[in-house]
Amino acid sequence: MKLDSKIPEGHISQKWTNYKDHLKLVAPNNRPKIDIIVVGTGLAGASAAASLGEMGYNVKAFCFQDSPRRAHSIAAQGGINAAKNYQNDGDSIFRLFYDTIKGGDYRAREANVHRLAEVSGNIIDQCVAQGVPFARDYGGLLDNRSFGGTQVQRTFYAAGQTGQQLLLGAYSALSRQIGLGRVKMFNRHEMLDLVKVDGKARGIIARNLVTGELERHSAHAVVIASGGYGNVYFLSTNAMGSNVTAGWKIHKQGALFANPCFVQIHPTCIPVHGTNQAKLTLMSESLRNSGRIWVPKKKEDAEAIRAGKLKPTQLVEEDRDYFLERKYPAFGNLVPRDVASRAAKEVCDEGKGIEANDTNEGVYLDFSTEIQNKGKQAAYAQGNHNPTPEEITSLGKQWLKEKYGNLFTMYQKITDENPYETPMKIYPAVHYTMGGVWVDYNLQSTIPGCFVAGEANFSDHGANRLGASALMQGLADGYFVLPYTVSNYLADEIRTGKISTDLPEFAEAENRVKDSIDKFLNNKGSKSVDHFHKRLGLIMWNKVGMGRNEAGLKEAIAEIAALKEEFYRDVNVPGNADELNPQLEKALRVADFIDLGQLMAMDALQRNESCGGHFREEYQDAEGETLRDDENFSFVGAWEYKGDDITKEELHKEELKYEFIKIAARNYK
Repeated sequence: MKLDSKIPEGHISQKWTNYKDHLKLVAPNNRPKIDIIVVGTGLAGASAAASLGEMGYNVKAFCFQDSPRRAHSIAAQGGINAAKNYQNDGDSIFRLFYDTIKGGDYRAREANVHRLAEVSGNIIDQCVAQGVPFARDYGGLLDNRSFGGTQVQRTFYAAGQTGQQLLLGAYSALSRQIGLGRVKMFNRHEMLDLVKVDGKARGIIARNLVTGELERHSAHAVVIASGGYGNVYFLSTNAMGSNVTAGWKIHKQGALFANPCFVQIHPTCIPVHGTNQAKLTLMSESLRNSGRIWVPKKKEDAEAIRAGKLKPTQLVEEDRDYFLERKYPAFGNLVPRDVASRAAKEVCDEGKGIEANDTNEGVYLDFSTEIQNKGKQAAYAQGNHNPTPEEITSLGKQWLKEKYGNLFTMYQKITDENPYETPMKIYPAVHYTMGGVWVDYNLQSTIPGCFVAGEANFSDHGANRLGASALMQGLADGYFVLPYTVSNYLADEIRTGKISTDLPEFAEAENRVKDSIDKFLNNKGSKSVDHFHKRLGLIMWNKVGMGRNEAGLKEAIAEIAALKEEFYRDVNVPGNADELNPQLEKALRVADFIDLGQLMAMDALQRNESCGGHFREEYQDAEGETLRDDENFSFVGAWEYKGDDITKEELHKEELKYEFIKIAARNYK
């Protein structure tokens, strides 16, 4: 199979504009004759469904939640990037393009990333028009803040709940189309297979999660916007229901799965507390604007803190190691996520972790310096040029509360510690997945008519995603890319007519789903689904996590194969198929996670280099930084499904060519 990315010719700044000018169109009077299915209603799915509905297509939108408003996009906290240069600090479309390519450690597709940077400004205008309440400065202009991997302020935000506000904007647009009858919404429905007719995507099999009924839905094109696969690790910052099933089902039908080993470990999450914990909580990267990350310089101080004999506030400045500021002076606490995460792991491996958990892993995110600095500024602005220490502290805390109040409240509710008074405890955790279904420049998979958007595809982030870029990509795909590229594909479908769900291909797909469900319900094993999911998560975190090596990856591949065999032999799924059955939902999802986990380890094993979130311990320089191999591994690794034995999957390579950016070693020092 030869991969054709369909990247247009021409200068990088003109590719998308020229390409759009020559795409085929569907006339307004023909659009009502065409059906489109959108799976997922997060930012990518909701914006795509709303946009395609507005254009006049018949859209069916599916989500497994009880409302599109429950999509995991609401959990995004810190912001959304756009090259507006409102701060007049040197930002530009090219700068955003460059930062994204460099942040992804030169493993992203150049043309896709530039397009993302180009449309970023339009996203902000669109969202403002929808009423998204972005933060504004004193004069009423939109405010910006910094995020990791950049030296400009380009992140637009709404307190610490940007994802929620953006999703409400997209949901309002979607709701309008639902009200007009152009979008039909299927809540509490989960896609369990893709239907292909004559090689093209022609529909899906969905399960009504309330009644258990299997339903056939046909369409002329299918858009998968079902998010990422971070829950393969069991513990992650993802919502408990987030899964890979939609993406994995199309993979099994012929869509290649690209760069599965590229997983983002987010540096600022609340540390694991106990073995019964079910998920982890993200603390926004925006906090790194104001917080300083440190551990004690002496191991004995760290031991005393873990034992409860010493408080962090008792440690004087010279006994603290602000390790990011020490190692990366040019970027300090705002280095990219993969760099910050590895640095935190390194100091904890040295025994300086501060959290009294099973692994002693945790570092501090301290706001005391910011409280003093902002307190003095606020006092001065009020005309008080000689404030007392108490006034400074009070005003500084008030400034923090206005900027990050909901995040601080959330942290205190979870940990019962006041982050205004004592430093936050944080540690890296699985957050975002850069890998996903392979797509070309049109966001079309290797299955004609099957498009993939947002985190579900691999296209824009390379080996590491810069903070505040996920929301940007999701909305760019849905509002500004798919309406053009899907229409280009559908221009040849206006004479196809309605697609019947009585075709034998629909019956075959439905029977595949039924067989899978019956297999689990009739298994009568002795262990729960979560038992296997947790075991998979431990293998993945320990051997396919922040640090990877050849021996560990080979062990992981073998251990997951054994786990898969045991899972199908000994899992117990209670209840019936024709009812609300959360354990059955979990079993179907975990089955896909097990297969994906094995592929992730295989992908990490073949990539004999370190880049971004993929850190092979054998490939690091003298200072412990990633050692890329651009000569041999400057490619997208796209895997083709070859049957139930995942080790038989075939690797295809899309060479990455950089015409407009000079590849260099990543340096944040």
